[in-house]
Amino acid sequence: MSLLQEVLERGEFAITAEMAPPKGTDLSHLLECAKKCVGRVHATNVTDFQSAVMRATSLATCKMLKDIGLEPVIQMTGRDRNRIAIEGEMLSAGVFGIENLLALTGDHTCVGDHPQAKSVFDLDSVSILTTATTLNSGVDSVGLELKGKTNFYLGASVTPEYAPIEVQLLKMQKKINAGAKFFQTQAVYDIDHLRKFRELTKNMDCKILAGIVPLKSPGMARFMTANVPGIFVPDDQIERLKSAGKGNYVQEGIKMAGEFIRQIKEENLCDGVHIMAIGAEENVPLILDAAGL
Repeated sequence: MSLLQEVLERGEFAITAEMAPPKGTDLSHLLECAKKCVGRVHATNVTDFQSAVMRATSLATCKMLKDIGLEPVIQMTGRDRNRIAIEGEMLSAGVFGIENLLALTGDHTCVGDHPQAKSVFDLDSVSILTTATTLNSGVDSVGLELKGKTNFYLGASVTPEYAPIEVQLLKMQKKINAGAKFFQTQAVYDIDHLRKFRELTKNMDCKILAGIVPLKSPGMARFMTANVPGIFVPDDQIERLKSAGKGNYVQEGIKMAGEFIRQIKEENLCDGVHIMAIGAEENVPLILDAAGL
């Protein structure tokens, strides 16, 4: 059983963070950031060609994080591999003792840095979960017996700000039926919306970690609200950033993220948080400091 699973099943407040492999072979900065998270987070997601941008793989980076004592969550998207490759990569993760897996469908290649690349999408997030559940049982997706099985604690994503929310709730239930035990949400900034989401999902058989993306500027906040589906930053938070002054945007965003995490924990609005620093992984410990964690 993974540490993340143990913590969530004990009912403790779980903390996960996200790290993106570099576009290249030099992982020194990522590993520096990761070492500062050891003992402070229960697990760390490693993105899988995030935003369809070519990088080092999630699997290789997960192995390096595990070697320094940080529990990894391998992300698996359906965009770049057919089911043979997906199953093979899952088995490889099992060989390395990686016990957490987050299933994602993945962004289309047209939004990335290799738009000419062919998308595969042989499996979507639900069928990736189904496949992983099958591997956990000791057979592959066509029923052939494995010599040694995986032991994944399975997760998926959800967008609490999506409208209509009923669509997300239906997808969540499909993912739970396919084997998802925990969900990490898209970035949430409105505490009232999170309260409503908690009420809507309180009877679902899963754990939910609220997505935390610290704001870096008022422009970033306005851009995400206008252009990223499922993200809404309230006006009062944008005004607070503006009033902090340009040289203090990042520091104020970290402080705001910490306050939000503390409020989530105090009100028991989620089972934990998932911190996505997006290219500023060195700020994860600072966010935890601001949250008193």
